[in-house]
This record gives sequence, C-alpha cells and structure tokens, in this order.
Amino acid sequence: MLRGIGLMVGSTVLFASMHAAIRYLSAELPPFQMAFFRSFFGLLVFLPIAWRTQFGFLKTDRLWLHGIRALLNVCAMLSFFTALAMTPIARVTALSFTSPIFMAVLSVVVLGERMRVRRWAATILGFLGALIIIRPGLAEIDQGSMLVLGSAAVWAVCMIVIKILGRTESSLAITGYANLLLSVMAFVPAVMVWKNPSLEAWGWLVFIGVVGTFGQIAVAEALKQAEATAVMPFDFLKLLWAAAFGYIFFFEFPDFYTWVGAFVIFSSSMYIAYRESRLNKAQRQAAASKKNK
Repeated sequence: MLRGIGLMVGSTVLFASMHAAIRYLSAELPPFQMAFFRSFFGLLVFLPIAWRTQFGFLKTDRLWLHGIRALLNVCAMLSFFTALAMTPIARVTALSFTSPIFMAVLSVVVLGERMRVRRWAATILGFLGALIIIRPGLAEIDQGSMLVLGSAAVWAVCMIVIKILGRTESSLAITGYANLLLSVMAFVPAVMVWKNPSLEAWGWLVFIGVVGTFGQIAVAEALKQAEATAVMPFDFLKLLWAAAFGYIFFFEFPDFYTWVGAFVIFSSSMYIAYRESRLNKAQRQAAASKKNK
C-alpha cells in the first residue's frame, strides 16, 4: 500500500508541475497548440507498447465509440488548458475536483445506477463547494472558472463512455485509441492558432507531454498497488503543490474561499468514491458467492 501512496503523491507533483508549465508557456503559445503537443508526446510514449503488441489494439468493433470518447476528451482538455492560461492554477485545480461529482450524477442518468440519500447529499455538498469558490453574486464570475467546470463536466461524460467501452474493450485498446485520436483531433484547432515555438518553448512542450504521461501512468499504477480509497485522499496534494507553484512563479495565492471550497468539493468526492468502492466490493462478493453455489 505504501508504494501505491508514494506513486499517487508523485503523480500530484507531476500534474501540478505540468499545470504550472502550461500557465508559464501560455504567455508565448496558444492553449490549443499546447494541448496538441500534450497528446502528441503522449502518443510517442505509447508507441513502443503498441509496437510490442503488434498494434493489436487497433482491432475493434466500436471505433465510433472510441471516436466519441476522444472528441469529449479533446474538448475537456482544450477547455482545461485555456482555463490554465487565464486563471490561477490553484483555483483551476480546486474546481477540477468536481469531476467525480458530475460523474456520480451522470451514472444515475446514463447508466441507470442507484444513488441513495447519503451519496445525493455528498453530491449536492460538492456543488456547494464550487459555489463557495466562485461566489456568484458576490464576486465576478470569471471565464476561466466556468471553463474548468465545463471541462470537469465533459470529462465526467468521457469517463461514462470509458466505463461503457470497458465492458468489451481492453485497457490497451481504450488507451491506444485515446492517444491516437486525441492527437489527430487536437491538431485541427492547433493549426488554426499555430505559432512557431521558440527553442525554450520546445523544451517546455516536451516537458508537458512527458510529465503528463508519466503522471497518468503513476495514477494507474497507484490504483493497482492499493485500494482507491487508500490512495485517492492524497490527490488533494495537487492543490498544495499548485498553490506553492502559483506563489513562487506567478505571485498567486489562493484566497480563503478557494481553500474552503476545495476542501468541501474534495471531501464530497472522496465520500462518493468510498461509497462506490463499497458498492463494487459488495457486488463482487455477491457474484463470487453466486458462482460458488
């Protein structure tokens, strides 16, 4: 379990570093262009794995669903990168924790899952946390915050599609098509705003792509090493690193409402994840018991 916790902590440093690099580089390059290179370098990292498996992931009967997932993913990523270019990274990080809350609601609507009173209460509490950060009516609602919430909502829909794909597709196919199609789809908007990167910018683009990819790998491996309920609480460290990087490099510091709202959002997200983990465990035990009879 300690290895899983260590990997999750490492992933928070990697993602916060990537977000800081995106914010820094946004002074020179458009967010859409950075999003393309994030996907492109992710594809390069995946290619050796695809080569060893002789590109077997390309065999699928659900290409259209992979396409929908990639389209949703690229929309979420473009919104998120744009938000990072205009909004303090700590606030972006705090609001990004709403994604599991959106997913909980969508699981009921799309997948027909049941949510009892306590999970509904946690969901409502999570949205209240977002309102604490944004404070509509008391403070001007900035475009960046709305883009983050939109990104979180779209990413939640994307996760629902991934759940559906997981019923018939291998994790290799899901990952492979995501990297391939994301690179293609992100290239189109990138070309529309393309600027030739400087030598320093190329270095940061490589950094963003590599660090983001290894961050995803670290999360996946952490979830293999330990239960999600054991490692996911450490995901909150992303906010601490984001606040530190924002203060050191951009002279930004999250206000009191951002900290309070982030804590409320993350606590509700953790409760939802805990309840889902308990439900999945109960379902596996019931299935195993039925199989043994």
